[in-house]
Amino acid sequence: MGTNITNKIRALRFHNDEMTQQQLATQVGVTRQTIHAIESGKYSPSLEVAFQIAAVFDVPLEEVFTYGAS
Repeated sequence: MGTNITNKIRALRFHNDEMTQQQLATQVGVTRQTIHAIESGKYSPSLEVAFQIAAVFDVPLEEVFTYGAS
């Protein structure tokens, strides 16, 4: 089951020297599997992890995540 939260993590990783999921996971302090689940929309990140991901890319939270109620 997916979430109502979409994200641009894959595009942001690509535009940041093709950062790997593992590199992002290490910077955020989660597992690569967690980043994969968030990126693929299978898991909603905690608010803290969401802010940490945005901080890694130095962009506002809303540039990474979008909420769309179904």
